[in-house]
Amino acid sequence: MYTVKQLSDLAEISVRTLHYYDEIGLLHPTQVGENGYRYYDDAALLRLQQILFYREIGLELTQIKEVLDSPDFDLLVALRSHREALQDKINRLNKLVNTVDSTIMHLAGEIKMSKKRLFEPFSEEKQKEYERSARLQYGPQTVNESIKRWNSYTTADKEKIGNEGNQVYGDLVDALEAGKAPSSAEVQAILVRWHKHLHYFYEPTLDILRGLGEGYNSHPDFIANFQKLHPDLPQFLQDGITQYVDDLEYAEIARMLAEDEQQEQSAE
Repeated sequence: MYTVKQLSDLAEISVRTLHYYDEIGLLHPTQVGENGYRYYDDAALLRLQQILFYREIGLELTQIKEVLDSPDFDLLVALRSHREALQDKINRLNKLVNTVDSTIMHLAGEIKMSKKRLFEPFSEEKQKEYERSARLQYGPQTVNESIKRWNSYTTADKEKIGNEGNQVYGDLVDALEAGKAPSSAEVQAILVRWHKHLHYFYEPTLDILRGLGEGYNSHPDFIANFQKLHPDLPQFLQDGITQYVDDLEYAEIARMLAEDEQQEQSAE
């Protein structure tokens, strides 16, 4: 048996997150002691592994619960599917790394590289692949709504939205250079504006917000763009967004617990 703290350390997720999973019925502790301590067995560990795998490919928590609770769920089949999806992601990232390496060598004068190859990872075919990947990660409804929403804006609207986004990231760079911590009130206030800005494109769930924070510091395209603004910006963004989403999740848990307590009191 593992305590909630041991499981938190093992899976590298917060205790708060495990409590939240319990609240929404996604991952219940195997046993709760008389002292209120939560304990998890090996079966719970395997279920948590599946939850983290599905989060990695972008499923929302409600979708993950439906998948895992389905009577047709097969752990071995799921693991094989995860491996295939992760291998595809590795292959895509390796292609981008190779292109970046070739570009560095080209700029250093070590090799000659055609202009076409400079944009090889971002060809029309590659853009379609990214769109397919986004549909798998966020669901077709989210992607379609985002495309529809963006196409509804006028040229002036798009310019205004772009300027607003640039201002948000510019303010984050200023905060970084001023030595503000990602968890500071100043940075978190800027991230409130960042969150609001995302609504121009789609309705961002907490899972999407967390995924963006991780992607900003892991995806080569994001890293390259943000490092143009400041070399440390990708890590700074991930740390700040992680804190921001943790606070939102904690507030949601507190709200749910308060509602439950109120209902219990009303029942009495």
